[in-house]
Amino acid sequence: MLPAYSRPPLRDGDRELTWARLETMHVERVSAADLDEVRSFLRDADLTLAGLDDPAVRLWIERGVRGEIVGTTGFELSEDGCHALIRSVAVEVSHRVSGAGSKLAAHAMQEARAAGATRAWLFSRRSGPFWQKLGFTAADRDELAAALPQSHQVRLFVQSGQLEREVAWSQPLRSAP
Repeated sequence: MLPAYSRPPLRDGDRELTWARLETMHVERVSAADLDEVRSFLRDADLTLAGLDDPAVRLWIERGVRGEIVGTTGFELSEDGCHALIRSVAVEVSHRVSGAGSKLAAHAMQEARAAGATRAWLFSRRSGPFWQKLGFTAADRDELAAALPQSHQVRLFVQSGQLEREVAWSQPLRSAP
């Protein structure tokens, strides 16, 4: 953690964010009552909606001060539990420079690791540099599809022919220090 005097100010639109806010980010597990709002949020972010209501898809949200969703994250496990498809990582536009996306992604990876996964995978055509900063490297999309064939995104992408246009990323999930 940076000492308070050396931390640069963070900006969120016209208001200054506090580092304490980022360090106390609170995510909560998505409930059935949250699903319509989550769908709307992810639709606005242009992310895949397939399988959001499946209990096997583990999702979390972060809410803003007015109770609105400002971020989401989640994953699906492979049938053998060794692989996790990180998905639904999205941050409200006004919160994107705050580090919230990195924290949400880290939360999903930590939860996947705790569930037994040893490798994380994801699809992203637009956000490669973001994922590379988190340690992901380019991966073979067919290898991802073979590791997670039952995942909602893989099934959707195979059925629609979209798999050939997707970009896959991966990284090992190491034990927390």
